[in-house]
Amino acid sequence: MTIGWLLAVEEGGVSLDLNILETNLINLAIIIGVLYYFGGKFLGKTLSTRQSEIKTAIADAEQRKQAAAAALAEQQQKLAQAQEEAKKILADAQTTAERTREAILAQSKVDVERMRASAAQDLTSQEARVMRELRQRIAALAIERSEAALPGQLNDDLQRRLVDSSIALLKGE
Repeated sequence: MTIGWLLAVEEGGVSLDLNILETNLINLAIIIGVLYYFGGKFLGKTLSTRQSEIKTAIADAEQRKQAAAAALAEQQQKLAQAQEEAKKILADAQTTAERTREAILAQSKVDVERMRASAAQDLTSQEARVMRELRQRIAALAIERSEAALPGQLNDDLQRRLVDSSIALLKGE
């Protein structure tokens, strides 16, 4: 560079090169060279770090995926067990309900028979009571009518014979 500088100064001073294409190519080559020299190590190091971070992130994601798959399998197994338990509980409840229904029906039949027997017994006892009351009433009416009719039909001779026959019956004759 110093040689080009010296030549430029000897020829008449410092001048600007207005050819844009030549100056841009040179500038671009200088920038690429500097970037390659200084930035190669930095960029390589940065890309290497980024690559290792991505690999670590991928490995972590794989581990989380496997853990999630294991948790999913475990939860599906628990769900299946819960469904089986629910089916068992439902079957037990249905069996218990059927047994209870049969027990209630049997008890109802026993209660109905007991009520029928009780009603029949009550009817029989009421019938006997009514018959007893009727007999007493008929007897009372018969005695009342007899007493009413007897004084007019009973004379002394008939009274003596009635008393004699009653005494004879009492003696056992």
